[in-house]
Amino acid sequence: METLFPNLNKMEKNMKAKKSLVSLFVITSILLSLVSVNVAADLTTSIYTEVDGVNADNNASVVAGETVPIVIWFTAGYDDTQVTVKAEIEGDKIDVDTETAPFDVEAGKTYRKVLSLKVPYELQDDPSEDVTLNIEIDGRGYSFSESYTLRVQRPSYNVGFMSIGVSSLVEAGEIFPVEVVLKNTGYNDLDDLYVTVEISALDVQKTAYFGDLVAIENETDDDEEDTVSGRLYLQVPYDAKAGVYTLETTVENGDLTLTKVNQISVKNDFYNNIIVTDYRKSVAINGEAQYELLIVNPTNSLKVYRLVPESTNAVTSKVDEAVVAVPAGTSKTVNVAAKANSEGEHSFKVDMFSGEELVNSVTLTVNADKGVIVNPIVVLTIVLAIVFLVLLSVLIVLITKKPKKEEEYGESYY
Repeated sequence: METLFPNLNKMEKNMKAKKSLVSLFVITSILLSLVSVNVAADLTTSIYTEVDGVNADNNASVVAGETVPIVIWFTAGYDDTQVTVKAEIEGDKIDVDTETAPFDVEAGKTYRKVLSLKVPYELQDDPSEDVTLNIEIDGRGYSFSESYTLRVQRPSYNVGFMSIGVSSLVEAGEIFPVEVVLKNTGYNDLDDLYVTVEISALDVQKTAYFGDLVAIENETDDDEEDTVSGRLYLQVPYDAKAGVYTLETTVENGDLTLTKVNQISVKNDFYNNIIVTDYRKSVAINGEAQYELLIVNPTNSLKVYRLVPESTNAVTSKVDEAVVAVPAGTSKTVNVAAKANSEGEHSFKVDMFSGEELVNSVTLTVNADKGVIVNPIVVLTIVLAIVFLVLLSVLIVLITKKPKKEEEYGESYY
């Protein structure tokens, strides 16, 4: 048989091989179709989305710049793991999105997820515009996406600080400008705007009227503008301490109040306007120490101060001028005398008042020692007394000393 039909076995083998290939192809196709059905299947066909409490299907409106809650309900059609819910707003220039942490779902169960999303502010020449909100639910085996149209509106009343120009470092006593540029970024016109700049820690402020701003400029009317600029001036007090201060710029009218904060540094080389060359003196008990106070007036106006020295049981002090008038941009010297009534180191204060306000104070020290005599008047008196005694002694010696008689010589004859 094998010799009569030599190709019969080969044909049977080829047919079996073809059947095996066909079976493998069919199985592979079925598997691929199942996978493809698995990938193409939606994780849910039931979704409900709220934006800021409004059904997203009902043309929900949001306000530019605000952060709104997005609540999503969906019923899972399949079991799945590593599921995340993502919300995204597509803007013209900026896309913002947020996403939940991964979680698991079971078929037929309903889930609720809450997200927060900040609405981008891209409105320029329009009070409102449409944007697209995309919701994506992605799992390991299934996914789902839905899109909604949202209306983004400007806030009803809003103003933007386009710029606040102010120096970062100013001198005490300096008058410095604050440049403010405002733009109406709200839905409605703004009437009667006032701007106030203030450094509350220094008790200085200035207010100016900035007028009206329309929401959208009318190109045919030059009087209608949505932007305005102005300049205000503040003066730092001459007695302001050096340091960093908060400058508050506030814009307000009957519909809004907004504040922006800047930091400025104040430099003051004359904060302490009393200069003392020597705070500590040493004298004998009941001796008097002398101090010099240099009072500086760096301001542009006359200053009148009242000096009050402190006296105690241990030390008695006084000033040669109780009321001092210091012209603008000058200084004046005041002498202070202190008498130590007992041995030891004693401190006392000299307070300086402007009216009834204490504006400055210095603490001086006198050290009294039994063996110390450093009062210049006493020292001079002693020196003069010593010199007088020496001169007197010399004079007495000169007066009491007798001159020697001259010897007489004569001739002798023998």
